[in-house]
Amino acid sequence: MTARSVSADTDTQTEAPQPAGRVLVVIPAYNEAERIGAVVRAAAGFAPVLVVDDGSRDATARSAADAGAEVLCQFPNQGKGTALRAGFRRALETGYAAVITLDGDGQHDPREIPAFLAAWADRSSDLIIGQRQFSQMPWPRRLANTFGRWLFSWALGQFVPDNQSGYRLLSRRLMAQLLTHTEPGFEFEVEMLATCLKSRYDLAWVPIRTIYSGAASHIQPVQHIVNFFRIVWATRQRMRARAAG
Repeated sequence: MTARSVSADTDTQTEAPQPAGRVLVVIPAYNEAERIGAVVRAAAGFAPVLVVDDGSRDATARSAADAGAEVLCQFPNQGKGTALRAGFRRALETGYAAVITLDGDGQHDPREIPAFLAAWADRSSDLIIGQRQFSQMPWPRRLANTFGRWLFSWALGQFVPDNQSGYRLLSRRLMAQLLTHTEPGFEFEVEMLATCLKSRYDLAWVPIRTIYSGAASHIQPVQHIVNFFRIVWATRQRMRARAAG
């Protein structure tokens, strides 16, 4: 298993590469009516867009639809992991070869989608993660992400440069594997990385911009910390079992 970064000049690249198979952009969203429209319009320049509205109490679904996205609504609010799996299920049912996931709050730049498509065309990796620059994060986020990266690297038994970035490309076979999982929240994104490595699938990285727009986080800190430690321990046991087997 190897992993490498694939560089792309997103400022000058205007046309998306065309790898084999269709790609769907999946955007989980919760109360993002003010921002989701701009994200959808930018992403739709590269691929079809599906927004999974996770029980929003505002006009997120209407704003996304008006911007040109297909919209799935789940009620009540069930968490980012559940929303992502709903998007994966729709992608698999409609024959997409891969999905690109990004957040609806503007912290991921849709103009960087070509970098993921270029990496996939070059290598057909099952999981491609957008790698942020921790030095550009507000210091509380930088501290939390650095500690989380170190802890999860220990659990996996190999270094991972960014385990919590939500900007990703996933292959069809990895999506299918992940439909059996039940993690409802943000921790699902950490779990998908462990699943990729445990399955001996290919993992790669692309550098992305580090954007913090000032939007409020939907993460519940105490619950997230408890769940993260639970997943870290479970991952450590899974990877040790794989090595022993």
